Amino acid sequence: MLFSTAALSITFPMIDPVLVEIGPLAIRWYALSYVAGILLGWWYIGKLDKKTQIFVQKAYDDFIIWAIFGILLGGRLGYVLFYNLPYYSSNPSEILAVWKGGMSFHGGLIGVIISIYLMCRTYKMSFLKTTDLICCAAPIGIFFGRIANFVNAELYGRITDVSWGVVFPGEVFARHPSQLYEALLEGLVLFLIMFFLVTKTHSRERAGFLSGFFLVGYSFFRASVELFREPDPQLGFIFSDITMGQMLSIPMFLIGVVLMARAARKENVS
Repeated sequence: MLFSTAALSITFPMIDPVLVEIGPLAIRWYALSYVAGILLGWWYIGKLDKKTQIFVQKAYDDFIIWAIFGILLGGRLGYVLFYNLPYYSSNPSEILAVWKGGMSFHGGLIGVIISIYLMCRTYKMSFLKTTDLICCAAPIGIFFGRIANFVNAELYGRITDVSWGVVFPGEVFARHPSQLYEALLEGLVLFLIMFFLVTKTHSRERAGFLSGFFLVGYSFFRASVELFREPDPQLGFIFSDITMGQMLSIPMFLIGVVLMARAARKENVS
């Protein structure tokens, strides 16, 4: 990156969204981030589950398939429904064009919750104890996803005069690198807090507590970063200065509080 001394900002370099192209096969940074996040998360879940063995072996072996299905289907449908329904209603063939971008975290969350629920029913596993483990690994995928957003120069922040503001391609003014704020808070910081809870406290003995904490932590960090993030152009502010990301984080926060309160009252809830 090159520092612009005149504007006291960072000039973003042109980064090809395609990492490697071999004939008709193109490997994109965004796809690579999903793969890295899911694989590292899967490995981390296995490390955490060595003693408790909440996952049966067959479920652990198949987890990546369940996770990918839930994340991709939920993330895409969530984006269509929450962020751009009028466009996709008029252009239904574009719904499947995921390579053009457009994924919703909240939609992906709903999709993966449904997928995990079905997996737990299939393999007769505790749903809340399973989600507790997965939520400890979720920030890994979020971190890589937000880094990919930055590399793709998408979902950037509002105009700013701070010295670390970034002039993204096609922009004249520096903007908050809100993708990096989210990678730091929703990814690294939330991961470290969850790591402390799962390794240094008795949180795992209260089924649902870690899941609830993840929901509360993510929604708080997401709503906070939305103050610096440029609203989606097709939506703008929902009302006043409230964005869609903040609106969707409210029920997420409340469900997390309920799960934590329920877990605090009763141990080993499944």
